Amino acid sequence: MASLSSGSSHGSQRDALAHPGTVHRVEEGLHNINQKTDYELGVVPGGRTRRQMMWDRFRGRNRRKIGWGESARNVLFSSMLNVFLIFIPFAWVSHWAWDDKILTFVLSFLSIIPLSKLFDFGGEQMALYTGKDLGDLIIVTLNNAVEATLAIILLSECQLRTLQATVVGVVLLHLLLVPGTGFLTGGRHIYEQSLHPRYTQLNNTLLAIGVLSLLVPAAFFAALDSGSNAQSTLTSDAMRKQLLQMSRGIAVMLLLVYIASRIFLHNPPGDGNAFRPMSSAPTEVHREEEHLAQEEPKVKVWFCVLMLLATIAVMATTAEMLVEALEHIRSNEMLASDEWFGLILLPLVSFSADGTIAIMYFIRRVLFLAPEPPKTLAEDRAIDLSIQFTLFWMPFFVIISWLTGKPFMLLFDLYEVAVLLGASFLVNYVTADSKTNWAEGYIMVTFYFMIALCTWFYSGQAIIETLLESCVIGDHSPEGDPLGEAAAVAEEVVGDVVDDLSRRLVRLM
Repeated sequence: MASLSSGSSHGSQRDALAHPGTVHRVEEGLHNINQKTDYELGVVPGGRTRRQMMWDRFRGRNRRKIGWGESARNVLFSSMLNVFLIFIPFAWVSHWAWDDKILTFVLSFLSIIPLSKLFDFGGEQMALYTGKDLGDLIIVTLNNAVEATLAIILLSECQLRTLQATVVGVVLLHLLLVPGTGFLTGGRHIYEQSLHPRYTQLNNTLLAIGVLSLLVPAAFFAALDSGSNAQSTLTSDAMRKQLLQMSRGIAVMLLLVYIASRIFLHNPPGDGNAFRPMSSAPTEVHREEEHLAQEEPKVKVWFCVLMLLATIAVMATTAEMLVEALEHIRSNEMLASDEWFGLILLPLVSFSADGTIAIMYFIRRVLFLAPEPPKTLAEDRAIDLSIQFTLFWMPFFVIISWLTGKPFMLLFDLYEVAVLLGASFLVNYVTADSKTNWAEGYIMVTFYFMIALCTWFYSGQAIIETLLESCVIGDHSPEGDPLGEAAAVAEEVVGDVVDDLSRRLVRLM
């Protein structure tokens, strides 16, 4: 009897191991055990340190050598959208020679589409040289380059109210429309998609603190809005100064929160965890890291860096032309409201490349060509873009305006704060279980179009516009202002140091 039971148990084990799903789970378990063992023992192939391995990978030491000419060809043929690069010189000629605002707007818009796609391609290539963890940060930063460039131009033009609406619009775009499109497209053939649990938990908290940083000044201002003399009191220079001090303090705290979150994500507690997936990360994360380490890049690393710098320069020039052309459209009252211009239209410029890909994908589906879904549409990286824009770029704009004497503050329109709070609630609710499906993606896209429809008829709060209408802060002289006096002293000291160094260099020469 014992032999029979033993034989039956061995037979059941053989049957279980013969099942493909069981074999797959056993392989995953062994893979996780190996990863955990390597982390705990600090095993590094070849006896090299982690820093040396990262530097070797960045230089492409163990990869195929790629020439500058091959890199240029691969960049040029990286996407069919690069055909639109031909519009860049025509946009510049239209701006400086033809002086046709509407034509400049159309050509500039078409020019930004391939530039935005080049940022995506360059970020993906850099991820091959840096790894998934640092590569994701580079891709997120490059994807925000278009919006950040537009925002800096608006700040330099002192269009502060439009800048506020654009900041909220960019966050809404990357919270609702972009990930919603990705969940809707990527979840067509599967029941649900998985998200990284650790990233999702922290992102929900970071998103909440970013939105609450706008809710607190709005609640403070709304609590003071009472009485017959409230209008004159709330728009006084003293109130503006208090709001600016409050905004600057919040901006510094948000920057510190973002830095702390990057340290936690990219260098979590434990030895040897910097810029690499943790042993407890899902198997898909480790497989993607292995894929990035084994895949051959298409572009030389230094060519990629120079290409990205050149793309940023061209993007800045083209975006400035686009903003000036849009000002002409606004002055002719071609839009229903300035709020819709900043909250919806201007952020959509940054989504033009991904939107074009999505439209082409659905057209090919209608024509029964059955292409593979675009890879970027199946990712939730857009939520990371919203978090970076809220916790890094928004306070960065406040600091820049502080240094340049412009009254950009974190007191936003109450309608904008309300829709942003609603979007944050919906996204946190959708991603709370680290799983999504196409129905939830459709809901996110629908909510974005609800906001776009209501914004078409919204004209904005007049009192907020009054607070931001003056481009120069009242009594901006450093006298009587401790921060201004400190800045003046620092500027004088720096000037003396530079003069002294210049004299020393002249003597040496």
